[in-house]
Amino acid sequence: MDVMLDIGIRSIKEFDYENKVVLLRVDINSPLDPETKKIVNENRINKSLPTINYLIEKGAKVAIIAHQGDTLDYHNLIPLSEHAEILSKKLGREVKYIDDVCGPAAQEEIKKLNPGEIIILGNLRYLCEEVSSFEDVVKLEASEMLNTYLVRNLAPLIDIYINDAFAAAHRNSPSMVAFQEIKPSAGGILMMDEIEALIKVMTSPTRPNVFVLGGLKISDAFGMMKQVLENGSADIILTSGITGHIMLLAKGYNLGEGNERFIKDRKLDAFIEPAKEYLKNFPEKIIVPIDLAYEKDGNRQEVNIDTLPINEICMDIGVKTIEIYKKYILDAGTIFVNGPAGVYENKLFENGTKSIWNTIAESKGYSVIGGGDTVSAASRFIDLEKINYVCTAGGAMVRFLSGVKMPLIESMKKSYSYAYF
Repeated sequence: MDVMLDIGIRSIKEFDYENKVVLLRVDINSPLDPETKKIVNENRINKSLPTINYLIEKGAKVAIIAHQGDTLDYHNLIPLSEHAEILSKKLGREVKYIDDVCGPAAQEEIKKLNPGEIIILGNLRYLCEEVSSFEDVVKLEASEMLNTYLVRNLAPLIDIYINDAFAAAHRNSPSMVAFQEIKPSAGGILMMDEIEALIKVMTSPTRPNVFVLGGLKISDAFGMMKQVLENGSADIILTSGITGHIMLLAKGYNLGEGNERFIKDRKLDAFIEPAKEYLKNFPEKIIVPIDLAYEKDGNRQEVNIDTLPINEICMDIGVKTIEIYKKYILDAGTIFVNGPAGVYENKLFENGTKSIWNTIAESKGYSVIGGGDTVSAASRFIDLEKINYVCTAGGAMVRFLSGVKMPLIESMKKSYSYAYF
């Protein structure tokens, strides 16, 4: 499949980079140890390596821009010096770091770059125009961002802009959407791979295409569910977690006071009516749990849904449901997963999540997963190498699969129509 033709985004392989200054936007925002502030997971850094290596091999001078932390997780807002150190080791060459985003010092370092040299500029979130609170309040179009501090300072110094940050594709910030207005632009290797994997799930899956939707972020599940049911992408949706509970409520089951209070306190009961509509329109495609697990006297207990309600809060699917779901997964041609089946961090309630992941690892279907909690759950129980594609994206992936137009994708499409040379 040729992604460039499918969605109109120029590929990194279309430009000549010899002696050109390339501004590369990556997403290497990484989990940190809360005490030491050291990086504890290098997955996104690893995923950025193919694009960086490609540009260096082609003789580019590479200036990398990236973020770490944001308004709500300001405790993770730190310099990118450790990111540079890790990249240096992995690339086998020096990656310089300057703790200046785009001021005079950063500009001077970019001017001094030679072919094959790399520098990471300071954390983008040091700029108010790059934090999400600014984006939420000051709603600018990409064309209106050309006079922002970042673009005004860096655009005159660069020849080509490459975006490899699909995980931040839902962000409407200058670093993500503005340079495409005035510079030759293309998607990096990771970005194109991420989009290709998701397009495969959405438009050309090997059938049957099974979606496994669980976890606590029910808004994510319901956004995707609506899209993939209405456009015919999904053949089967296996529900668990809070999504499964909402579906049971929509079918008229009384889950008990504890479960229903948990849902109402979080205002998740707002999803019951949409769930009824999905069940009415696609009754054969949505599979709900037939038994659930709860804790009593320190032990795991299971209850058939026909014998509900119970007083205890249910925190996993039961063994009967697990066996049904395993069969669907083993028969699938394509499998997409978002969210764990239960509270897998608790040994009493890991069965559903653990069994589903092990079944996916055994299956012959093309599997795609994404989202922080989903990847964490998978990595706890299986080797991620057994998954065909692990998306670095969470929110962006969900929006893409929900059919939501995203700023980065729209900006890259617009750029595709420009004749730069």
